[in-house]
Amino acid sequence: MMKKVRAYAITEEAIARETERVGGDPNAVDFANVIQLDELELREVGRRDVHLKILAVSGEHNVDHAVLADTINIVKARGGKIYPGNSAVGEVLAVGADVADFKAGDIVVTNANGDPDKYGYPNTIWAYDTPDSIGWYSEEAVVEEWQIHQAPLDCGLSLWEMAALPLRATTAYHLWRRGFEIYRVKVPRRQRAVLNVMSFGGGVGELFLMLARSEGHRAFFCSRNPERRAALEKLGILGIDQSAFNGFASRDDVRAFSKEIKKVTGGEGMQIVCDMLRGPVFAPGLAAASRMGVNVSAGWQLSQEVTYNSTLQSVKQVTIDHVHLATLEGCAASLELYGSVFKPTIHKEVYTFEDLPRAMHEMHLATQSGIPIVRVAKDLPEAVAKIA
Repeated sequence: MMKKVRAYAITEEAIARETERVGGDPNAVDFANVIQLDELELREVGRRDVHLKILAVSGEHNVDHAVLADTINIVKARGGKIYPGNSAVGEVLAVGADVADFKAGDIVVTNANGDPDKYGYPNTIWAYDTPDSIGWYSEEAVVEEWQIHQAPLDCGLSLWEMAALPLRATTAYHLWRRGFEIYRVKVPRRQRAVLNVMSFGGGVGELFLMLARSEGHRAFFCSRNPERRAALEKLGILGIDQSAFNGFASRDDVRAFSKEIKKVTGGEGMQIVCDMLRGPVFAPGLAAASRMGVNVSAGWQLSQEVTYNSTLQSVKQVTIDHVHLATLEGCAASLELYGSVFKPTIHKEVYTFEDLPRAMHEMHLATQSGIPIVRVAKDLPEAVAKIA
């Protein structure tokens, strides 16, 4: 008999009911009415499968997109129901007969690559647009062995800090390598050694700047959240208060922001900008770019379509680079930076499994002091209990 566990699901019916209740106003949506506990029947463990007990997960913005159906209605596209969650830390309970690299008791982190192409990059993302994929906002899960990596338990991070990283660290590592190396194609180190690097608020952006700072560059974090700016300033990353620019609602606001960027960079602008939001920050991100600058982004954003003055960006020699998640090898490589470079800012409350919908709702409202973490397992294995 296959085992049944508790898992969170999002259904097309729940989205429709909540949309009707709030009169189509996305700002009034209560996530607890859409993300709801369900019973999930685990599939049998195959020869190359791994059975996991999920210990902790992090809130992810792809779930925000699913609840609001604000890019596409991914739940409808997936047949009317999805089980979300594609960033987790787990304990191995059992492995299939052909699994050689994992054993019961191992602590692992997941990767969200849903369908690697021949180069290793994802065609789709697990628990989002990968057909039939079952996410990890659940008590237990069965995964294929290529979907997990050994957790670096000796990296100096807590369990909750590690739970913030599987998806975000991989994305930040991928974006930093691309942004930096594209810039170096245009401007070699002998012409400019130290770069000005900026990111807009968010977990990936924070980690991106930690990488830049670790390599000796000047890093700037543009965010409305004073607690997150303060946390990064302790790491030598300079804060820019985004709320001072009226949400970039007008051209005058963007001009004021551009003037501030010129001021803090001695007239240069930013050589590399990480923009994980698009939408209202796309124009100021381009305005902040220096000559030869690079603007990098990844994934599904607030706006699926953006416009810009191609003549101006051509004259400035600006490169706009938008990608998806890294390769499986990139996912594994990012683990080497846990603790030494990646020191995530997590929200002061670690949520219970039952409070996961509230965690997602508060993330949507941008009221948290850091990345939201949800403790799934009530009882933790000895291997991680001491770092919880």
